Amino acid sequence: MSMKYKFLADLLREDLVKGAGRGGHKLPTEAELTRRYHMSRQTVRHALQLLAEEGLVQSRQGSGTYTTSRIQTFSSRQIAVVTSFLDDYIFPTVLHDAQSVFAQKGYSTLVYATENRVGAERDILLQLLEQNVGGILVEGSKTALPSPNADLYRQLQDAGVPLLFLHGAYSELNGIPCVHDDNYGGGYLLARHLIDRGHRHLAGIFKSDDIQGPQRYHGCISAIRDAGLPISDRCFRWYDTEDRLEMLETRRFDLLRRFLMERLEPATAVICYNDEIAFLLIQELLALGRKVPEDVAVVSFDNSYYSQISPIPITSLRHRERMGQVAAEEMIQILNGSQGQSQALGWELLERSSS
Repeated sequence: MSMKYKFLADLLREDLVKGAGRGGHKLPTEAELTRRYHMSRQTVRHALQLLAEEGLVQSRQGSGTYTTSRIQTFSSRQIAVVTSFLDDYIFPTVLHDAQSVFAQKGYSTLVYATENRVGAERDILLQLLEQNVGGILVEGSKTALPSPNADLYRQLQDAGVPLLFLHGAYSELNGIPCVHDDNYGGGYLLARHLIDRGHRHLAGIFKSDDIQGPQRYHGCISAIRDAGLPISDRCFRWYDTEDRLEMLETRRFDLLRRFLMERLEPATAVICYNDEIAFLLIQELLALGRKVPEDVAVVSFDNSYYSQISPIPITSLRHRERMGQVAAEEMIQILNGSQGQSQALGWELLERSSS
């Protein structure tokens, strides 16, 4: 019977989302379902119980079984995944892991990329408001800044579309759960690592327009403060998405070179926003005749391929859990009726030659 009732629940679920659309639709009686599907009353009862546990139907004593408003969530078996970039750095792995979880649960994915631009994000959200998607897993654009697209996120919420942020959430939309890294803890861990190795003046280079940057900076300077060491503001450099794209597209790294030549002293170690910027920084250090780590130690986040192909392998933080998998599993929980919980994923340090 166990396989039969699950099979019947799948059939009923598909029929409900196709035919009902909204909550309050009355289902056929158990006797009618028994005749229609040629299954026992007990199998039908177990199938309805499973749908009730998923929050799709509810029984009203003396009246029958009705769909809930959550049936709208299941009116599509497609999940929209909106990320900043698709084809570089850590994003392919995150996307692959999320798609694998969704596929195992019977969901397909619609994939969009914003290139971390709020205008592109707005165009995508307007499209999604017109489509019948089951949920949206989204990496917000420039999450350290006020979002002009908060109105569209609220419209999606009002339409009953489950939302889950990835990596960072907007402050004005704090009611939407987010799966993210423990960025404060990571910054603290890297700074503590350098302090324990005798460095007394630390520098940093962080991304300003994504919330991860300020959070990682906060952890870093908190560790410096707690160690009773000086915080030198001039030794911390900020860059944004446009700076990043310009460096990658033109291969001109004036921003990094000026930082190293004009603002690094007296620091002997640099905490980088991620492996990508650490990789570029190490190349500039070597071009200036500086030795890593003898003259300047470099550490960073993500344990990406950059940390291993760098001319000096980079000490970096590795995710303890797979971000895409955790986020997709949380989205499945939301689709199954859970309220949704934000999660901060921890790090572990992989020490290499750069520190």
